[in-house]
Amino acid sequence: MTPKSFVLAALISITAAPLFAHEFWIDSKKFQVEIGENIAAFTKNGQNFKGIDLAYFTKRAARFDRIDSNGTNPVRARLGDSPVFDKPIADDGMFTLVFQTNPDRITYKEWEKFASFAKHKAFDDVLEKHRARGLSEEKFTETYTRFAKGLFAVGSGVGNDAQQGLELEIVALKNPYTDDLSAGLPVQLFYREMPRINAQIEIFERDQSGETTVSTLRTDPKGIALIPVKSGYTYLLDNVLLREPSPELAEETGAVWETLWAALTFEVR
Repeated sequence: MTPKSFVLAALISITAAPLFAHEFWIDSKKFQVEIGENIAAFTKNGQNFKGIDLAYFTKRAARFDRIDSNGTNPVRARLGDSPVFDKPIADDGMFTLVFQTNPDRITYKEWEKFASFAKHKAFDDVLEKHRARGLSEEKFTETYTRFAKGLFAVGSGVGNDAQQGLELEIVALKNPYTDDLSAGLPVQLFYREMPRINAQIEIFERDQSGETTVSTLRTDPKGIALIPVKSGYTYLLDNVLLREPSPELAEETGAVWETLWAALTFEVR
């Protein structure tokens, strides 16, 4: 990366920082590649499956792993990399990237913005809970952590998604590149490795022209949702959990709320 490109990438990342209430995901122009071809993946922040490419910064990344037939290995990204991953893949099968951010924080100056965000992400009775704790409605802080996973197909794309130990995680129960998805793609939502029930999953469906449609589903008593999918489309699945921060995190950050964000991206062959 040239010095000019590095500065531009840094500026883009700084500009993206205020987009705290928007989705964060792993994206690519090609989720299906041939054996030996490069997978070029970006971390993105935005809305409606459209956003800004975020360059790699060590302080942002708590975990960045690649998972394939050789197991799980850390990605050795360099400061300022964009795409954050751009390497040839030699082994046939499903290839997974996992990116977890370090906690960040944002301060709300007015209740309406937080209320709009809470409604969008289906946080029930948040105003009542906020008031019951005696919290200010004019200025308060939230801390947030992102857990993003991208599923890619190399060659045949055979293989399975699985839990990767993320605190909040969406797992595909079928392979979007090899399995029959005529009835939909079942996914399971986990919080601390246990199924998260009656939780909203937001579905972003992007066609080949880049147009995106958005819908939502709720997980069942096993934490499962059946996602309707179409061949040749790319998908971002998103779930957000709201909770009170631990006393230690609250003291460290001044936050009164904490959110965890899970994202899963893939294409349907």
